[in-house]
Amino acid sequence: MTSTAVIIAFALAMTASVLGVMIWKALDAKRAALASGSADIQNLAHSLAEHAAHTIQAVDIAMAGMVDLLKYRDPEPDRFNRYLAETAKTLPQLRGIGVADAEGNWKYSSSPEIPRHTISDRSYFAYHRDTPDNALQISELPQASADERSSIVLSKRITRLDGSFGGIVAAAVDKDHFNRFYRTFQLGPDGGISLIRNDGTLLTRWPQSDKSTDLSKTDLFRKHLKQSSVGYYKIISPFDAIVKHLGYQATPHYPMVVTVAMSEDWLLSEWWKGLRTDALVAGVLLCMILMLAALLALQFRFRSKTERTLREREAHYRLLANNIADIIILIDARSLLRYVSQSVEPVLGLRAKDLIGKSCFALVHPEDRESVMQATTRLGGIGSVSTVVFRHYRGDGTLAWVESKFKLASETSDPTQTEFLCVIRDVTERKRMEDELTQLNRRLTQLAATDGLTGLTNRRTFDSFLRREYETCEEISVLLFDIDNFKGYNDTYGHQAGDRCLQAVAKAIGSATSDTSGLSARYGGEEFAVVLPNTSEDAA
Repeated sequence: MTSTAVIIAFALAMTASVLGVMIWKALDAKRAALASGSADIQNLAHSLAEHAAHTIQAVDIAMAGMVDLLKYRDPEPDRFNRYLAETAKTLPQLRGIGVADAEGNWKYSSSPEIPRHTISDRSYFAYHRDTPDNALQISELPQASADERSSIVLSKRITRLDGSFGGIVAAAVDKDHFNRFYRTFQLGPDGGISLIRNDGTLLTRWPQSDKSTDLSKTDLFRKHLKQSSVGYYKIISPFDAIVKHLGYQATPHYPMVVTVAMSEDWLLSEWWKGLRTDALVAGVLLCMILMLAALLALQFRFRSKTERTLREREAHYRLLANNIADIIILIDARSLLRYVSQSVEPVLGLRAKDLIGKSCFALVHPEDRESVMQATTRLGGIGSVSTVVFRHYRGDGTLAWVESKFKLASETSDPTQTEFLCVIRDVTERKRMEDELTQLNRRLTQLAATDGLTGLTNRRTFDSFLRREYETCEEISVLLFDIDNFKGYNDTYGHQAGDRCLQAVAKAIGSATSDTSGLSARYGGEEFAVVLPNTSEDAA
């Protein structure tokens, strides 16, 4: 085939390739953008469902304790009102909490003044009055006042000892507690987050909408929730009639559903930007094909010379790599070994050709794989070096401690093209000596702090502990005592019996103070001491 035919074939092949890649990349990028958006929406729906459940659960737990208390007694109003106010202050999601009697009149309240209106006409009050069920009731938003419209009402029934209705504990959860959290997420100009009761009643939505709060006739409640408590599908929003992708998840333990919606235009906005850029790049590439075709002839001429030069350089580098004591390896972005120097055989007893194409973690001890992986993520640029020491299997199955220095082989913006250069050195003997030194230092520290005969802390440690606790404690007690007639006992029965006596007394002292924050010590001879921080004289 002549050079002209080769150039024409090259130009046609390049044009077809550019257009093919352009179309494939656009379709794949769109699929990836929607898939990424789907994952983000579903993950966010899951997180918000957990957030909503925990928000309600914290109030539920507090209310359950109050219900149990009110079942058996009627607390003193001033004290119980202060307890309610402190509970509302502790839980930031609460606007207020109170107790109504069996007639619907407020009996206790976290507010400075107990409300005078009755709640006997409220649906949640009637539900608890007529239903002997102690489960938490999450009510639709009441419409009595502007203040109540911004709250979600949680209520629990109070059942007297005889089983009769004793009133309710009701708490108002601030809608803004959810909305302040929801608005921190970037969902696009048409995105939204909704918290819905499982009967379709909208409890809160961000951003707010003046549309109907009854969503029971939407596909979510008529179809999808009946099939699964968690899901993802495409909708036309009932709030603004925009095509959106919606993820939903029912909250654990409570009858609520969280939905997260993002418009399709928002999900594909970056894709459209990338598509325009790709189209521009494709146009430039097509224009450059003619120039490349003209240069192709020159490339034929210089190709042979370039290949010969590369072969010579590669042979030179391999000669250097194979004749040094350290092991040199090249790892690609998939953690696969692309090159291993021949020095791996004398150092680790492995053959280089058997390792090519395998994962670099295949021979790393399982407990050290995470630290090796983190060493590559710490690399900041082409000049940075990351060092890690880990265990590596030899060819005979034994373990060797090695020190590995990682650095980037080349600078690239494409993560899939990243390569790492790694220099490995056997440091088994050094690690053994370091471990022995650490053990010796630990033993010396222990011996310096304890009395050799009794096992209690020695006088020096006692003085240091007493000085430190005296400076920090508001109150401290010190017990000093000795063994009566010990010299006569020692002279009569001998020093070995005396030593056993000291050890028995020390054991009793150590056992008596083992579960305290105090310290027991041998003060000297047959004298002992105990330091009890934050302990009064009578308690000591």
